Amino acid sequence: MKLILPVLFVSVISFSAVQLRAQTTADPALLGEISKIKAIDNHAHPLKLTAEGEKPDDEFDALPLESIELFPLPLRLRPDNPEFIGAWRDMYGYKNADMSEAHLNELLATKQSVRRERGDGYPAWILDQLNIETMFANRVAMGRGLAPARFRWVTFVDALLFPLSNEAAKKSNPDYRGFYPGEERLLKRYLSDLKITALPATLADYLKQIVTPTLESQKRAGAVAVKFEAAYLRKLDFDDADETRARAIYGQFVKGGEAPAADYKNLQDFLFRYIAREAGRLGMAVHLHAIDGAGGYYRPSGSDPLLLESAFNDPTLRKTNFVIVHGGAPFTKQTASMMGKPNVYADFSAQTFFLYPRALSENLRYWLESYPDRVLFGTDAFSFGPAVDWGEVAWLSNSTARQALALALTGMMNDGEITRERALELARMVLRDNAIKLYGLGK
Repeated sequence: MKLILPVLFVSVISFSAVQLRAQTTADPALLGEISKIKAIDNHAHPLKLTAEGEKPDDEFDALPLESIELFPLPLRLRPDNPEFIGAWRDMYGYKNADMSEAHLNELLATKQSVRRERGDGYPAWILDQLNIETMFANRVAMGRGLAPARFRWVTFVDALLFPLSNEAAKKSNPDYRGFYPGEERLLKRYLSDLKITALPATLADYLKQIVTPTLESQKRAGAVAVKFEAAYLRKLDFDDADETRARAIYGQFVKGGEAPAADYKNLQDFLFRYIAREAGRLGMAVHLHAIDGAGGYYRPSGSDPLLLESAFNDPTLRKTNFVIVHGGAPFTKQTASMMGKPNVYADFSAQTFFLYPRALSENLRYWLESYPDRVLFGTDAFSFGPAVDWGEVAWLSNSTARQALALALTGMMNDGEITRERALELARMVLRDNAIKLYGLGK
């Protein structure tokens, strides 16, 4: 008993400390100040405007989820989530407390009226409602309404990783079977943009004629970053590659045939690092999707940020800034360890609708106590249709993020870790200043 009681006492104290650490109420004045900060959204998928009768926008993602089997949506992303009523109320003056068909029809009419009134300025008007100054648009191409004054382009470059036959990968995973054709079409589009009809015979020419010109063209068109969604297509273990072996495999299989899996991976690993170096040379950051992603066959373990350790430690990539998009959730502590690299950042987009504010605040507090200058705000806004469009998802993420940030900073203030002045400074860093510095937006 003499041994058990002290152990029990320590256990109770430890449990209590964990419970107390999870701040449940934000300082109202602090939250009010945080709500006023004009944010820079590091990651989103806004839709371009289309005219009546025009083909719906299909360039908001290189890997649209419609191409894979249906899968369960998390609670807060379901279209019947009553939180979206708050978005409609704030943005469109919705006066109802339900989602009845009649009331939704009234909402859609109101939205159409606002859209007609605002014209091409409608997407920017949505940002104004959320106090978001700039949104980084992850898109295959920009379009009407997404003016560079408010929307900055982030391109997709996974297609450049897969120049050989992908039939073996398609057979290995039902989600891969849905996703790979999109990447193959995008690679053909990149070739067409360069007025090239077929892949070059050698890897050296592929790099010189396809990869580098594509990145340079995207940079000239205003891209601030390139995006890899590779975790939807393979694991993120981009190891140090054997260049001689990569050149041989490309040359052997570019005209057909199935490259051995290990050899094709080596080629992909080589191409990843080449693209990352070129992006750094051109002043574009490299964004990396890392989260428990969508799809019934997605492999969360394949998006653990620790898989990127080898690439982040590559001395030849130190001039490239990397952003772990979505913060690697649920591996958020592993993400913090990667932020110890001089060129690695993370945003917490998508966590903003997977988690409620209190749970998100715990992740944010851990990051803020470690590397506050590497944390970026993001919404991962995208569309579920006319009623719950990208603006509504942005509203949910924006509201959650500011509440969670206030909760985390309130807890740090209450524990004597920071002053109120430092709390506001950290809030500005997360919501805008870190992004301004990383992307040189003030220049």
